[in-house]
Amino acid sequence: MTSAAPHIFDRRLIRLRRARSAKRFSEFDFLHRRAMADVIDRLETVKRDFPRAVFAGAGALTDMLTPACDVETLIHLDAAPDRLGPMRPAVAAEEETLPLAAQSIDLFVSLLTLHGANDLVGALAQIRAALRPDGLFVAAAFGEETLSRLRNALYTAETEVTGGVSARIAPFATIQDFGQALARAGFTMPVVDVDKTEVRYETPARLVADLRGMGETGALANRPAALRREVFAKAAAIFEIAGGTELFDIVYLTGWAPAPGQPKPLKPGSATASLKEAVRKSARH
Repeated sequence: MTSAAPHIFDRRLIRLRRARSAKRFSEFDFLHRRAMADVIDRLETVKRDFPRAVFAGAGALTDMLTPACDVETLIHLDAAPDRLGPMRPAVAAEEETLPLAAQSIDLFVSLLTLHGANDLVGALAQIRAALRPDGLFVAAAFGEETLSRLRNALYTAETEVTGGVSARIAPFATIQDFGQALARAGFTMPVVDVDKTEVRYETPARLVADLRGMGETGALANRPAALRREVFAKAAAIFEIAGGTELFDIVYLTGWAPAPGQPKPLKPGSATASLKEAVRKSARH
């Protein structure tokens, strides 16, 4: 991590949250399964082989891979060893400090982990360096509107009860932030798109239980004092009155390690089709 990177997240706490969720994670992995299915769809459209691939944060969901993905040797990676389970080969490591040799892999997939990086550009740059020329990077990460309704309910309730407000839900990057990070990290043909998912909850407590089961409860480096019961009760009422639904932005990032002969980007304003489809077609060269 570079010295300039802000210390927003407590990475030790993130590892602990992921470890504690490992045993029952399959009961709460519905968003991860959704993201993995989309990643697989993208890999199936890329007509090439991936002799050596790293999947970060995917765990047992790599069982969803199809022959059309053309993944040969698969290496599992996770910040929390407990989330790796019995899968081998496996590496317990952070994406911000990857133990991968330069130009040693053909594919790197990150499944809903990068939103907790303190140095996103640094993590992406390490991934790009580990990829062989023309290697592919695909990631899913939670984006800007994720948990926005719970956040608003908590802010409103805490303000009304205490007269002040504390940051209790981590900030999530915008689509523009992710796109700029891909470019700064040195990826070519970067593409960013989003799947906006709405989930209905009978109570906010069920939402919190899902977040705990995913290993996604708060891990801010500067954590406020514990939430008072009356604040949570009021936030729950606000959440339910607003409709009892929560938003999850699943942002997908795609980029290629630089290589000679890659297609060049079109001049601004000259595109006649969707950028997402254009990049998928160019992947078949």
